[in-house]
Amino acid sequence: MAAAALLLLAAAAAAVVVAMALRWLLLLGGPAAGRLGKRARMPPGSTGLPLIGETLRLISAYKTPNPEPFIDERVARHGGVFTTHVFGERTVFSADPAFNRLLLAAEGRAVHSSYPSSIATLLGARSLLLTRGAAHKRLHSLTLTRLGRPASPPLLAHIDRLVLATMRQWEPAATVRLMDEAKKITFNLTVKQLVSIEPGPWTESLRREYVKLIDGFFSIPFPLANLLPFTTYGQALKVINETLRVGNIISGVFRRANTDIHYKDYTIPKGCKIFASFRAVHLNNEHYENARTFNPWRWQINNKLQNAVGANIFTPFGGGPRLCPGYELARVVVSIFLHHLVTRFSWEETEEDRLVFFPTTRTLKGYPINLRLLSESIC
Repeated sequence: MAAAALLLLAAAAAAVVVAMALRWLLLLGGPAAGRLGKRARMPPGSTGLPLIGETLRLISAYKTPNPEPFIDERVARHGGVFTTHVFGERTVFSADPAFNRLLLAAEGRAVHSSYPSSIATLLGARSLLLTRGAAHKRLHSLTLTRLGRPASPPLLAHIDRLVLATMRQWEPAATVRLMDEAKKITFNLTVKQLVSIEPGPWTESLRREYVKLIDGFFSIPFPLANLLPFTTYGQALKVINETLRVGNIISGVFRRANTDIHYKDYTIPKGCKIFASFRAVHLNNEHYENARTFNPWRWQINNKLQNAVGANIFTPFGGGPRLCPGYELARVVVSIFLHHLVTRFSWEETEEDRLVFFPTTRTLKGYPINLRLLSESIC
């Protein structure tokens, strides 16, 4: 019986793969593609291999400390707006700040939010990321009410208490994974603000499930993946200023065209997926001198950068109607955390670690360090 069930699953998967392959070929060479060719010109690019397109190349690049060549090569070959095929469909990729600005401002009119099916399945259609129109406006407003006033004295005091409470749990001369600890603080604060639950065993259990959810965001969903619990996607289904520039948590945002979009000499057809890359703009030497060098002082000595936010050249939190509602809170939490860290501790790395950028920006090992307390106690 088990063998028969496996054969049945394999046959079903094969049928779905064949259907997807036929659809992919029809999209590339069928009548619709011919009509588009006669009517307008898509941005140039490559769709890569059947079904997977250039997804594996993108993932491979973003799992390294230096994912830029994936973008650099295509921008050099095709320009700042090019066509690729990632996460299951043809996608227009933008490294052009002017076009990104257009996309952010056109939310709800010329474009709407549209993410890979793995994210849509895990979060659900009613999540803040995926809702549209009045529903999104209402959810965004409610979230902003809870997270959008971090400078209020009660919230500042709560953040300070939470950071210090976390640091008190660090044993003297102990090894901690700094990134993991920072994430715990952020998660516990968010849970407290949204549902008024204090940190404890339940929130820690919820946080572990949340980590699985994030890992599954950009998994490649394949037929019957939800029946395979050993995959990242399968596990995820069971839970349902300089640093921001150089190492932003998100590399960009996905949109889908609601109508034909004309930009420069190209036309992006209605229904086409678009990815507006913030990282490509942040690390472009045309916008920042020595853009790929970490230099916090650039923000102090260069007045031109102070206007970067208004010009949508600096967009770590997105923009337009979908501007991250917690953007101010994030800055405050990081500031308080770093203040207590550098004034109360010294540290050294316990082992070599490195940044990767897929599925999100993080260090592979959580940045393990040995701590030494500078003062006798943390009050």
